[in-house]
Amino acid sequence: MPSARQPRVDALRGLALVWMTAYHFAFDLNHFGVIHQNFYDDPLWTLQRTAIVSLFLFTAGLGQVLAVQAGQGWPRFWRRWAQIAGCAALVSLGSWWMFPRSWISFGVLHGMAVMLLLVRAGLQGRALRGAAPWLLGGALIVAAPLLGQWAATQAPPALAAALDSRWLNGLGVVTHKPVTEDYVPLLPWLGVMLLGVGAARALPPAWLGGPVGPLGRGLAWLGRHSLAYYMLHQPVLIGVLMGWGALRSF
Repeated sequence: MPSARQPRVDALRGLALVWMTAYHFAFDLNHFGVIHQNFYDDPLWTLQRTAIVSLFLFTAGLGQVLAVQAGQGWPRFWRRWAQIAGCAALVSLGSWWMFPRSWISFGVLHGMAVMLLLVRAGLQGRALRGAAPWLLGGALIVAAPLLGQWAATQAPPALAAALDSRWLNGLGVVTHKPVTEDYVPLLPWLGVMLLGVGAARALPPAWLGGPVGPLGRGLAWLGRHSLAYYMLHQPVLIGVLMGWGALRSF
């Protein structure tokens, strides 16, 4: 049975984690007033966030194809999925404590939990074959702004308000971006994961499992522990900055 772990895929995920850490460290410095940046509107930061999330979801799509090809059954999938969903709930609670007015109700882990269900069902049902993931992924990415424009200009007001609510804004059909610290809705981001599915089908297995070098091996190790790292890195960064601030006050 082939392995579901491929060093280059894990290294790519590890690279996303390192980039995310640098981004969040700058965000935390801004939160504590050490630097002054606009993380919500400045393209320097918004484009980085888009690239980081895209890298995470693209590698998740790659990983799901490899898992199915390796014969991973539903019980193992559900165990991993429960970990992701549980961590998403913890993120919501933690963000509500730190940012009560902009807490995270549908961030990257929430989105990933739903997207993984849809992608896994599509893979098991053999619907995501050939050009299907490329076409569907591209269509969802293109549809996101068009549907948002429709919701803002043509949808009945009651429907538009419902789509903007925390209960439904995870679909991604909203009239405006919600006030939240992290927002990764199904549209357009499911499309990015589907592009990862298509890439996994197209790339030669020898390339995915090829050598990565010393730096790549470190990134691959990090990528294999992505969920634990994701959950721990912000408490550590915030704790370090709070400790540094306390020392400076003496």
